[in-house]
Formats: sequence, structure tokens, C-alpha cells
Amino acid sequence: MRAMILEQPGKPLSLRDGPVPEPRDREVLLKVLACAVCRTDLHVLDGELPNPKLPLILGHEIVGRVMRLGKRASLLSVGQRVGVPWLGWTDGECSYCRAGNENMCPKALFTGYTLDGGYAEFTVADERYCVPIPESYSDAGAAPLLCAGLIGYRSLVRAGDAKRLGIYGFGAAAHIIAQVARHQGRSVYAFTRAGDEEAQRFAKGLGAVWAGASEERPPEELDAAIIFAPVGTLVPAALAAVRKGGTVVCGGIHMSDIPSFPYELLWGERSVCSVANLTRKDAAEFMNIAPKVPVRTTTQPFALEQANEALDQLRSGKLQGAAVLISDETH
Repeated sequence: MRAMILEQPGKPLSLRDGPVPEPRDREVLLKVLACAVCRTDLHVLDGELPNPKLPLILGHEIVGRVMRLGKRASLLSVGQRVGVPWLGWTDGECSYCRAGNENMCPKALFTGYTLDGGYAEFTVADERYCVPIPESYSDAGAAPLLCAGLIGYRSLVRAGDAKRLGIYGFGAAAHIIAQVARHQGRSVYAFTRAGDEEAQRFAKGLGAVWAGASEERPPEELDAAIIFAPVGTLVPAALAAVRKGGTVVCGGIHMSDIPSFPYELLWGERSVCSVANLTRKDAAEFMNIAPKVPVRTTTQPFALEQANEALDQLRSGKLQGAAVLISDETH
């Protein structure tokens, strides 16, 4: 099979030929139909997330078709279409797993980071961590749901019942979660890079009641804010925008350092929290909700060998929605 390989952090991916992997134990072999490109892939590529498996196949928003079953696999069937998200395996035994917080399992393995992912023609995945894809979604349309959607959904839940919701960084996750928030009757306030009028128009087209630069104050105090951009300076900016008792949710796995800020911004029982990974429960809930909204994803297709170009466009902020690597049979 062909795969785009990360051989050394900080270097572009290399197109390589290699053997099709064999599914072991509870694993299934998947023909990759589509794999979305996530900002977390950039963090792995740039060495901001330490100790990746090397060499590594990136990609953790995978839509694939089951081609073969491992010896103990029994939950899925050949020909079934499933998604493979970031969380690829947990031990099921630690205190976090037993408490329903498998997203914080200290032994967890992650797709496209410590396990090979979907920037390839085939991949293997533990069937217990795969999620069925709603029939109403195309392969490419479903791919961004598997991280941008799932992490976004977990972030939205952490925001509580906020009616006035700020979203900082209007990319793949934001464009999905804005639709869910609007469906729930919330008012969305979108924050983008300064001068990015195209992104602001995009946000308003998805129902945002206001869109402006991240440094601006919205016309009303917010009940909560979600930060998807990996920019630590946005934390005090978001705290300044939320009301007393409001919450700022940091939705990324990596963020630049948060600068010091006056205690006054935190006082008034404001809170800051992070979202760590996801759980299988998150996946099941969101895949049930998404078709009911219905969530529509905005995607830009790339061929497998164009993965470096897709990553460069994501880095430069040139994408609306999500980049998706697609196979020849993707529809």
C-alpha cells in the first residue's frame, strides 16, 4: 500500500510503499476511504507533541470499510463502514477507565500518534474503538466529525448551558459545533484572526449572530467561550469577554503558553478548563446528534500524496472547514 510517512518531526511527510498491515486480536483491517486533516496532526508533525511512534502514519479522522477481521474481532462485519477517532485503545483497568474517564487513561494509545493512522490506503484499528458512521454522510463529509466534531462536542458539553457562546478560532471544529449550538438555541459569537473577513462571513453564514477579531470584545457579555485556536493569549481575552460565573473551555491538545493576567479577569467565579481527548460515549452521543441537526461539514478534498499541501494550508489558515484526504472510491 501507499502511505504518507512521518520519519522525523519537523520534516515533511514522505510517500512510501509498504505492506498492508495485518489485523491482530480485536483489530480490523480497513480500506481508508477518507481521512480528515486535523491541527493535532500539525502538532505531531512539528514535534509539539512528544514521543510519537516513529516512523508514523498520521491521521485520526478516518472513515474506512472493514476488509478483514482479527482472530477475536466479533463486533464489526466485513463491508461495514466505520470511523476511527483519536482514542485508539485504553487499558480498561485504571481508576480513570473504571470511573468512565477513559480519555485520561495513562496507558491510552492514540490514532495517528502512538498508533499508525489514516494517511494511507489501509489501516488497522481496534474494533472496540471504532464508531459506526450515519448513512446520511458521505465518506469525506463524515471524516471531520471524528475529531473536529467529537472534540468540539465534548468542549460544548463542558461549556454547560451557556446561551451566549463565544468560539475562538473558526476552523474545522468551530464550523461543526456552531451548527450544534444553534440547533440547541444558543447564540454563537465567532472570533477569528484579525482582518479575516472571509472567515467572519463563513461564521455568519452558519448562523453566528456576531463575528469579529479575537482581540475585540463582543457586543454582549458571554456565558461561556470555547477556544479552538492553539493560542494561549486567547485565554485572558476570553476571560475578559465572559460574565461572572462564566467558563472558558480550552479545546485543543496543545496550546502556546498562557501569559500572566490580572486576577480580576478570573475573579467573579469565572473558570478555565481543558478538554482532554474523547471517550467512546462522546462518539456514540455525537454520531446520534449530528444527523438530527443536521450537521453539514465543509470540506476541501486532497489526494493522499497531497497531504503536505493540505497541512501547509491548514497551518496558514487558508482552509474553510476541513481538508480531507480521499481515496479514488470516496463519494
